[in-house]
Parts: sequence; C-alpha cells; structure tokens
Amino acid sequence: MIQTNSRTQAADGCKKPKIEVADILREHISDYLSKYRMPPEHYKVVYDILNCRTAYLGGHMEACDNCGTQRNAYNSCRNRHCPKCQTITKERWLEARKAELLPVPYFHAVFTLPHELNPVILCNKEVMLRILFKAVSKTLLEFGANQENGLGGKLGFISILHTWDQLLNDHFHLHCLVPGGVLSDDRNQWIWCENDYLFPIQALSPVFRGKFIYYLNKAYQNNELIFPGSTESVGTAGGFKALVNSCYACDWVVDIRDPIEQPEYVLEYLARYTHRVAISNNRILSLENGKVTLAYKDRDSGQTKQATLAAVEFIRRFLLHVLPKGFMRIRYYGLFANRCKGKNIRRCRELLGLSRDLPEAVNRSVQEMMLKLTGKDITLCHRCGKGTMLSFGLIPKGVGPSGFEILHPPAQRS
Repeated sequence: MIQTNSRTQAADGCKKPKIEVADILREHISDYLSKYRMPPEHYKVVYDILNCRTAYLGGHMEACDNCGTQRNAYNSCRNRHCPKCQTITKERWLEARKAELLPVPYFHAVFTLPHELNPVILCNKEVMLRILFKAVSKTLLEFGANQENGLGGKLGFISILHTWDQLLNDHFHLHCLVPGGVLSDDRNQWIWCENDYLFPIQALSPVFRGKFIYYLNKAYQNNELIFPGSTESVGTAGGFKALVNSCYACDWVVDIRDPIEQPEYVLEYLARYTHRVAISNNRILSLENGKVTLAYKDRDSGQTKQATLAAVEFIRRFLLHVLPKGFMRIRYYGLFANRCKGKNIRRCRELLGLSRDLPEAVNRSVQEMMLKLTGKDITLCHRCGKGTMLSFGLIPKGVGPSGFEILHPPAQRS
C-alpha cells in the first residue's frame, strides 16, 4: 500500500490523507495511458496534480523562532481539478455569497439531465453544458416572471454545475439556490412566495425538457456537435431523431426542497463542491494491488459505504469530469447577474426593511481561514507547539522530479 510521501507532506502540519489522487496517478497513470488516449486538457490536469505541492513547483523554507525546527512549504498548482487546491478560494467565495443573502426563505432546486444524453455530453461538454445552463436559467426566469405562478417579477439565483455522482460516474445536474420571492418589474415591491414551494415540479420538468431539447436541436442543425467513436450513429439524422425521442420519453428529474430558513447552510453544503471536482482526498481509503477503495454515501439508505475500483478505472472516471478551459461552473442570473447584482440586492434589502448597504464579507487571512477549517494554527510549530514558523528563504522551481517524468518515463522517450 502507498504511504504518505514526505516530499508532499502538508506544510501546515495537519494530518495528510494516507492516499491522494496524486498517489494513484503517480502509480498508475502509465497503466491508464497504455489503455486510453489522453487529450491535452486531461494531460494538463494530470501534470498539475502530479506537481502540486512538490519541490518542482518551488516554495519557501520556514523555521521555528523557538526551537529552530525547519520545514519546506511547497507551492500549489492551483488547478481547479486538483483535490488539494482551491480551499482558500472556496472559503472566500462562501463568505462573499453569505454577505449577499437576503433575509427571506431560500429554495434549493436541482435539475438533472437524463443519462441517455451522457455519451453526447462527454464528446461536446462546452456546447451541451452551456445548453444546460441556458435551459435551466430561462425556465426559472420565465416561471418567476409569470404572475400565474404566484410571483410576476425578476427572480434571482445562483447555479452550480455538478457532473458526478458518489462513485464518480457521469451525472450531469445543476444545483440552484433561489430566494423565495421576486423584485417587481417597477422595482417598487418585493413579492413573496405565497406557498411553501417555489414552483410546482410537475410544471417545471416539461418546460425544462422542452427548452433543453429546443437548444439541442438548434446546436445539431448548426453543426455545433461532434459524434466520434461510439456516438457516430447518433450523429446521423435517424440516430439523432431517436435520441431526441428517447429524451421526450424519459423523466427529467427536477427536485425542489422545502424552503430553507437559514440558506447559509445550503451555501456551505454547495461550497464543498464549488471549487473542487469529483472527489476529495479524504474519501480515498486505500490503494493496494492496483485497486482503489473509496467511501461513498448511498443516497437511498443514507449510509456511508465502500466501493473498490481498479486504479485505471478510477483515473478514467476522475478524468470524465475535467471541464473545458475557461468554462464557468458557477453562474448568476436575474437579480444576481454580475452586471447589476449589487444594485439589485441593495434595492431588495431596502424593500425588505434593511439597510441598503450589504454586510461586509468577512475578510479573513489565510491563517484565520485554516484555523476555522481545521482548528489548527498553520503558523504554529508542529514540533514544540510554542514557536511561530517564519519564512527565511525561497525554494527555486524545477527542483526534484516533475510530472513530465512520470507521464513520460525515460524508457518511453524517443
């Protein structure tokens, strides 16, 4: 079994997971490459994860001002697919969103695409996921603007893309956090949801389906989609028509939970997934004999269970969730659209009897954030427990082995 690698030991002294995605890649990426081709965007993700917090990326040296203990702190790769990165970015995003919350109940809505579409999505992520965001946003905005649905004004919401299930399979869905009300068209009234539900699910689902299929047909007619390999037959006129018919025939799952009086809790739940992809290192239990065992939550029973996958299959599933370069997983609509969010939130607060000024987002230092998250002071010497670790020198980049050498062993180089 792989043990903790000392050269990637966490600089904060916190207990490092025994097994990380980087360990699995380090041991088995060559096995994966012998079976699958890796496109450039996947190569970049693997390369960055292999280098993350290693001497190759450089860093700085620290020493305790009490006992003199020294340690190396290596730089992060900052790739959004890396399980070790984005913690601080996520916390800052969370604090900023909490400051924008309105004093109203919120609804957590989830829109899920049928699995019949998965093969086409995987070959056309940018186009298909853009259609998903568009279909969901237009559905919710349309329902919010319709007085027959009990509102009749401008809705606001945050949408967050998830592409995986607990076992890392492809499962494409959007989480939306929606306040229970709208701003009237004349901006002079906050119109509350009168019921204990946002919109009837049985009405939302067919509209969402209809909009998605409309944009899907449009993309096909404009030759925006590709159909390589096993999807080739779907790209024919008959194959595509059969796909559309199957989509009309199946259920499109839309789920809206009961109103939430404390939406910061949902934000905290969603924030676990906003700035990471597929799996956290803490869920990986072991890597032994070419097999990965991970913990997952059974959605039916609510129990935590274990599953074992071949390491190559684990890597394949992990890389399913690599997003196109620059693709935004978090988007803001209606009242919360970036170009007018501040103005709209201030007006809503005024109509709800609050000060127009938004609460200041808590601007914690990295040290304070890590103390909040882990309960440990990352500047405290892990040996004597009294001194403070102070930086005293830089570690240059390029020291030690790189991800390139793992991806391209000397024996494979021409």
